[in-house]
Formats: sequence, C-alpha cells, structure tokens
Amino acid sequence: MRRSPDSQSGRLALARLYRETKLDALAIGLVGDVVPLAEGAEFSVEIDPDEVDAARLDALTAAGMNRASIGVQDFDPRVQKAVNRIQTYEETMAVLNAARDEGFRSISVDLIYGLPFQSVGSFKGTLDSIIEASPDRISVFNYAHLPELFKTQRQINASELPSPAEKLDILAMCIERLTAAGYVFIGMDHFAKPDDELAVAQRSRTLYRNFQGYSTHANCDLVGLGITAIGMVGESYSQNVKTTEDYYTALDAGHLPILRGVQLTPDDRLRRRVITELICHYRLDFEQIERAYSVRFQEYFAPELQDLKGMEADGLLTLDAEGIRVGPRGKLLIRNVCMTFDRYLREKATVQRFSKVI
Repeated sequence: MRRSPDSQSGRLALARLYRETKLDALAIGLVGDVVPLAEGAEFSVEIDPDEVDAARLDALTAAGMNRASIGVQDFDPRVQKAVNRIQTYEETMAVLNAARDEGFRSISVDLIYGLPFQSVGSFKGTLDSIIEASPDRISVFNYAHLPELFKTQRQINASELPSPAEKLDILAMCIERLTAAGYVFIGMDHFAKPDDELAVAQRSRTLYRNFQGYSTHANCDLVGLGITAIGMVGESYSQNVKTTEDYYTALDAGHLPILRGVQLTPDDRLRRRVITELICHYRLDFEQIERAYSVRFQEYFAPELQDLKGMEADGLLTLDAEGIRVGPRGKLLIRNVCMTFDRYLREKATVQRFSKVI
C-alpha cells in the first residue's frame, strides 16, 4: 500500500469500512476506494489451517491476497494439547502446498517457543519439518506467559513452561539450524531466504521494524482498525477503544475511536532511530546519528553507554569511539540491548533482567 492518508476523514472512512466488512478478504477491493493502491501492493493474510480449505484459498487469491502467514506453533502432540491447539503436520502441509498452488508469492510459517513441555530436543523435530517444507519466511516467536492479561492463557500450567535458560537454548538451536539450512537470521524472531525482500533490505540497510515486526516499508503510516488496535500516523501513536460498543459509538458520532495516544518528542524520535538501527542492523554509528540529530552521542547517552559496558564485559557487544557493534551472543538478547535506550523504562526503574524478556 502507498502511504495511508493522515487526514481524519480518510481514517474515518477506513474505520467505517472495517465496521461494515471486518476487512474480510472478499471486500479488499473496497479499500482501494479509500486509499489509492500502488501497483504490486502486498496483501497478507494470516491462515489457521483448521479453518481454511482449497475453496477459501481460491477466494483469498481472487480477492487479491498474495502473501500468507500460516500459524503452526508446534507439531508436538503433547504441546498442542497443553495449549488447546490441535493441528497435525499433514493438515498444515496440505494448506501450505495448496497456497503455493494458488499462486501466493510468499509463504511464512509462525512457530512459538516457550510453550509447555517444549525442550531443545522436542522443538528440533518441529523445526526440521518446517525446514523441509521450505517456506519463504519463518518466524519463531517467544511465548510470554501473561495470564492476568490474556484469559486464554489461564488454562496453561506455568510449572510446565520451559525455563528461561531452556528457552534461550531453543532460540540458539533455531538460529543454528535455520542459518545452516540457508535462511538469513533477520533478527529477534524472523528468518528469511536470501532473496526475500527482508534479507535484501537488511543487506542494503533499509530494513525497518515497527511494533508489528520487521518491514521493508519504513515511511508508511499504520492505521489501526478495530478495538484495541494500535496505529502510527506521522509522529504519533494511538490505540483504539477496548469495546465494540465504544468503537461503534465513536464512529456514529463522526469521531476516530481512539482511547489514548502520544505525540513523539524530539527525544523520542532520536531514541527510536537508535533502537531501530540496533534492532535491524546490529550496529550503530555515532557520527551518523550526530549528523542527523545534532547531538554529541557520547554526551547525550552517557548513562546508557555506561550501562552497556556491562554487556560488553559479558561479550554481547563491543563499544568504541565510533559506535556499537552487537556480537553473535548479543543478537540473542538484542531486545535487552535496545531496552538500555528506552528512557521510559529507565525513568520507571523497571528495566527487567534478561530472563524476563526471554
């Protein structure tokens, strides 16, 4: 998609379209009436193999969908039972192959590590099956157990979850096996084949990451549609209201259904750039930041650089007068490296230990 309209009327039109269609794939053509679509636009759909058959895939491609993300999590029956997500290998492969036959130009598979009963050995079997299927992209997401926020997680027994050390070992195993199989480790949770757009963007240093993940579209607004959705328009972030009733009431009154938002300060924009460079490229050149933001990096970020010396001593990164270089071990903990530059975490003194974000 081209850069979306930042006018309130354009965003309201999209929100009303969502209300009427829930953005079903069959209504995707209507989006073009609100936002002009670029030639070769990307349309991605998340697929649950339990709910999609050949007829549905045909309807999705007819509606313009050209990228598919297939949720897997884990093929281990014990793990599936623990999270109430029963999905056989055969069912998943049937959907993946059908998507290829339908002409989806990119297929991604989503895995999750940190679920009950998972170990390095058990997850290796799932990973090997996915490598054999050879999707274009593979995401290996970290499971965060937050039953106080997500009702469906309350059925999961926390005592059955792997330890933080085991989770880190699982991630390390994934990186080793996937890179050996020819995938590029984009970062954190994403892997892609060398000719994929993400890998190409990383090599050219145009890769970007927003709150939805890695992207090749750094200069695009994100319009959040639906309850609780988060949007990023211009230099602001906003979140929609949390109930359907409030959402529709706001639309009927001609208002954007926004619950809260924040306008980025110059300091926010500077820190976002620093974090983006590290999380996308694992390196940061001080001079580049100084030219773009008219600051003296080592003075402006003196407390942060002092904190990073501990990570340097642990072999996660190297610091010198020119910048920061994240090493192989640091790539496993890149979120922790980036958290050092999060002013809001520092002010609240809530920077978590490594185990809390693994």
